Amino acid sequence: MDTSNTLNTRYKILILLVFLTQTMAAGCKEIQTITSPNLVVFASGLIAPVCISNAGDSRLFVIDQHGLIVIVDSTGNISPQPFLDISTRVTYGGERGLLGIAFHPHYKTNGYFYVNYIGTGDSTHISRFRVNASNPEIADPSTELKMMTIYQPFVNHKGGDLCFGPDGYLYIGLGDGGSGGDPGNRAQNPMEYLGKMLRIDVNNGDPYSVPRTNPFYNSTTARKEIWALGLRNPWRFSFDRLTGDLWIGDVGQNTFEEIDFQPSNSTGAENYGWRCYEGNAVYDTTGCTTTSDYVIPVITYPHVPQCAVTGGYIDRSSTTSPTYGYYFYADYCSDNIWTLHKAAGNWEVQNVGQFPGNNFSTFGEDAAGQLYVAGLTSGTIYRITNTPTGVPGQNESAAVKVTHLLASGKVRIETQRQVGSPMLVTLFNVLGSICYDFKTNESAYEFDISFLPKGVYFLNIVLEGRKQAFKLINE
Repeated sequence: MDTSNTLNTRYKILILLVFLTQTMAAGCKEIQTITSPNLVVFASGLIAPVCISNAGDSRLFVIDQHGLIVIVDSTGNISPQPFLDISTRVTYGGERGLLGIAFHPHYKTNGYFYVNYIGTGDSTHISRFRVNASNPEIADPSTELKMMTIYQPFVNHKGGDLCFGPDGYLYIGLGDGGSGGDPGNRAQNPMEYLGKMLRIDVNNGDPYSVPRTNPFYNSTTARKEIWALGLRNPWRFSFDRLTGDLWIGDVGQNTFEEIDFQPSNSTGAENYGWRCYEGNAVYDTTGCTTTSDYVIPVITYPHVPQCAVTGGYIDRSSTTSPTYGYYFYADYCSDNIWTLHKAAGNWEVQNVGQFPGNNFSTFGEDAAGQLYVAGLTSGTIYRITNTPTGVPGQNESAAVKVTHLLASGKVRIETQRQVGSPMLVTLFNVLGSICYDFKTNESAYEFDISFLPKGVYFLNIVLEGRKQAFKLINE
């Protein structure tokens, strides 16, 4: 291929999957082969999975929102016997149910784990349970110790996650109490638990104590348990297992979703802005202070087709992973997954792809740091991998060649498959908005991209059960 012709090409097409190495026709940009994260089915047949956790061994513990916790072994087999069944104590429906689990840092010796569920009185219950003394595959439901009970005025915005931080304290994410627009302004009220990140010491006190290093420990006008405030509905938060940084996915109202960040050296008291702000946009500044008093999100993205962020994890699976140190997050409605990382002082977003039919509800990591993501409606847990592979039991996808036709401004997709197998093609911009979306049974297809403004776009092709992703750079 002529080098000068290559440099003059308007669009650079970078193939993101190792197995795509087709030769491009004359006049087209040469393809560079790199790797993109892919989803591989790990376990299927689950019911309403909303949380994935580990106890420091090879097992995954998956929450069924109805009130059960099931064990998935290292090969993806689901134990037929629930680890815990408290469905008779759980109020289920909509955003209510059994929502979170966290294993004590010394679980191997004390057998303690903690759950967050909506129960009696439509309240949030933070409870401790203990594993069966003679059988590590089941917990003892009679060992419940109520740690906190927090009344919820409406049926939505429960938060629901809880996690032990690197400091050994238990962090609890609570939504603003629900309805819409935080009518009680609870997220900004320091005397309310709702709309906050709490931090408690479960190793001391009865049933807990408040760490003396909590920012409001000596306050008479704020709840001592509060670590941070100004959250609307923190649906999944996590700590970077390497750095200790805290990442929060906070669900927005009508316009923006956001990812919030707290560095590991924080002393707490961050105010993430809700309801004064939704993302970076003003929502209701009645009673609010100056803008500098609030912590802005590291990234926001707009609604339609997106609607609700699902916070994730930093990839620490392997130092050789191309996404090592990247934060993974998703949207419940659009089924898009993105990564976020810092480069040259700026936050950069990359679109991993769209995976319809899942309603991604949670990410999780195993004891080794391998990342997983679960679909609420699909009942499937996927392993996130940088090794291109398909759904188990399916044939290799037909090879795909993507060509930019310079004269017409069109992109041509060619496959080596028989007519009849559907191909799904979606083009996104960097904000995740869909610019082009179609389905075809043809083995070759062309579409026009000449109308696009300059920038980066992502082309997802789903063919025979495998996603293939391309990055388009409009110069």
